[in-house]
Amino acid sequence: MNAIILGGLTLKIAVLVILAYLLGSFPSGVIVGKIFYHRDIRQFGSGNIGTTNTFRVLGRPAGLLVLALDILKGTVAASLPVWFGLGLPHYAILAFGVAAILGHSFSIFIKFAGGKAVATSAGVLLAYNPSFFVIAASTFVIIMLLSSMVSVASMLGMILITLFSLFYRDPFLTALAAALTIFIFIRHRENIKRIRQGTENLVPFGWYYHHQHKPKPPKQ
Repeated sequence: MNAIILGGLTLKIAVLVILAYLLGSFPSGVIVGKIFYHRDIRQFGSGNIGTTNTFRVLGRPAGLLVLALDILKGTVAASLPVWFGLGLPHYAILAFGVAAILGHSFSIFIKFAGGKAVATSAGVLLAYNPSFFVIAASTFVIIMLLSSMVSVASMLGMILITLFSLFYRDPFLTALAAALTIFIFIRHRENIKRIRQGTENLVPFGWYYHHQHKPKPPKQ
């Protein structure tokens, strides 16, 4: 009887992990672009399907919608073991979240291409630890307001978030944050090159943007 129960639980976990991956694979930017704007954002800007390129190509309303959807799919996917009452330890949320993150980055619906997983990762944090999500989101926003670069906010933010996670004394949270830091740096390889060359795209706000665009005093 115990073997039957264990087998049933294993099957449920496997099915829900696949579902978490499929939820993460939902290409929000591509769908929003095609349905509402009749444009494939993969053909414009950086070609990325995430929030930043959506803002750049389709505008603020579309960017906000994609941001919300990408966060939501991370939260929903990570919450599956709780909603289905699997009785797993709380850290299992992170395992299901990883499935969603991989789905977002390597989506089965767009030939295993995908985004950089920053928003979806934030959604996983929201499901796992809402208070830490607030800290992570605040860190990201502050760095972006200073640097005017989403890429810098994503990479530097993940380093700081990993350090902040140490104060929670949660080895699973810290391990995921550290792994995501490495993953996000890998996904931002081209951004790193542009930052070094001084050609990285800026958001039209923040300290660095205004510093770069402030009028130069006339020569005497």
